[in-house]
Amino acid sequence: MQFQPILAALRKHRIATVLIALEVALACAVLCNACFLIMQRVDAMHVVSGVDESALGTIVLDGFDPAQANDLNARVLSAIRGVAGVQSATVVNAVPFSQHAGRAGVFLDHDNGQFGGVVDFYLASPGTAEAFGLHLIAGRMPAQNEYTPVATFVPRSPPVLVTRALAEHFWPGENPLGKTFWSAETFRVVGVLDHLAVPEPGGGEEKDADWSVYVPAQPGPMFAGRYLVRANPSDLPGVMRRAREAVLKAAPEAVMDQVQSQTVSDLRSRYFLSSRVMTGLLVGVVIALLGTTALGIVGLASFWVAQRRKQIGVRRALGATGGDILRYFQIENFLIVSIGIALGMALAYGINATLMQFYELPRLPVGYLPVGAAALWILGQLAVLAPALRAASVPPVAAMRSA
Repeated sequence: MQFQPILAALRKHRIATVLIALEVALACAVLCNACFLIMQRVDAMHVVSGVDESALGTIVLDGFDPAQANDLNARVLSAIRGVAGVQSATVVNAVPFSQHAGRAGVFLDHDNGQFGGVVDFYLASPGTAEAFGLHLIAGRMPAQNEYTPVATFVPRSPPVLVTRALAEHFWPGENPLGKTFWSAETFRVVGVLDHLAVPEPGGGEEKDADWSVYVPAQPGPMFAGRYLVRANPSDLPGVMRRAREAVLKAAPEAVMDQVQSQTVSDLRSRYFLSSRVMTGLLVGVVIALLGTTALGIVGLASFWVAQRRKQIGVRRALGATGGDILRYFQIENFLIVSIGIALGMALAYGINATLMQFYELPRLPVGYLPVGAAALWILGQLAVLAPALRAASVPPVAAMRSA
């Protein structure tokens, strides 16, 4: 089929053609960026925590006298361990999907010349690694005598466990065991964990969700108030309810944070609530935009079929088949949509640049552009199909009736 008649027809309907092309361009730009944002949210919601979420809960206390922390820890741990179904109870400063409690920048040299990044420190009392269910892939776990009191925000020169992701970031291609890094203290790596997500993953920082450091520490005045509870997953909700009641009786002077004193599974669900809502809204926007674009194409094609009924009849009378007429409208639609897609790709990067500037989002991967283009080409062909079939069914006698 020759393109010249199609282009000539489009030039006669410049305004309608431009409007549909602009609609497609906007749809392409929004579709690419919305799909990118949706995939970012979905990836964040599926972050691997590295802990046995279904078997863990946490109880958080506040408002107590730090000078009485040792006594508080003893009373609370005794009360929790006395609850039927509790497998273990330890002191921690944070759990995944909660509030971060120990975040600091670290350096890879003693002179603070080589900045390693900002990492999260998990302070953990004896038994926490086992309670978390951490998977050690290299080195060893801290020994019992390596759990020492907190000096500043961590113990003095502690042996630590780092995640695989953090080890690869600090020392790519090297064995991390025995390596050291610095912050307020000197940290020596004795083991590598497969995963341990930071307490607040997906917060927008340019860092991996696994940039975590496990620090063995002895509970005390600077390390109290948050307790990790492990139980059988099927028993955990009931165990947590009884544990909260027991802690309130054992430490009446403290205030329990009811929002944070939940199972880790509930903390994850609450943490990603806004992401789920945003994902739903973005999906709704995409569906509405694609629907509007499809309706615009259907409306324009239907109008053109009605307007060109005599012309179509003449072509049928001159020997054009129904297939020729069908292809004519499909090619015409393809050209309009292609123009819109070309404009939309440029607009997509313009929108992305704005989002990068004001919301610190990463650059839109180029792979989203062909996906968006393919989706709009398919949508365009499906939208024009019904009007094109009606056009193909116009009989040659229609030209004589319209004369």
